[in-house]
Amino acid sequence: MNTPPIHLLLLAVVQEQDLETATHALEEVNAPVVYLSSAGGFLGRRNAAILIGLPKTEEEQALIILRQACRQRVEYLTLPMEGTPLPLPAPVPVTVGGATVLALPVERYEEI
Repeated sequence: MNTPPIHLLLLAVVQEQDLETATHALEEVNAPVVYLSSAGGFLGRRNAAILIGLPKTEEEQALIILRQACRQRVEYLTLPMEGTPLPLPAPVPVTVGGATVLALPVERYEEI
C-alpha cells in the first residue's frame, strides 16, 4: 500500500468514552492513528491523546470527524457548600468533553 506523505501531526485530547468512536472513524478514512491513555485535568477523569498523521490536504476532514465523534456533556459535581457548618453536597454543573486539538507541522517522516 502506498501511503501519502505525512506533513501534519494532529494531537487530539479526548475523553476515554469518545476514544473508540473517534479512532474507528479516523481509521475508516485511512488516517494513521495512535493513542496514549492518560488521566488528569480538573476532574481527574480518564482521557486519551490521539496522534494522527496526515497529508496536508486531510486536516479539515480529520477535524470534522473529531467534531462528530467527541461531544461535550454536562456533568454534575458534588462539592461542599461554603459557609455551612456541615459539608452539604450541592451539585455543580461542569461542561466536559469535546476534543482539544493541536496541529503540528511535520518536517520529516520516515517508516523504518
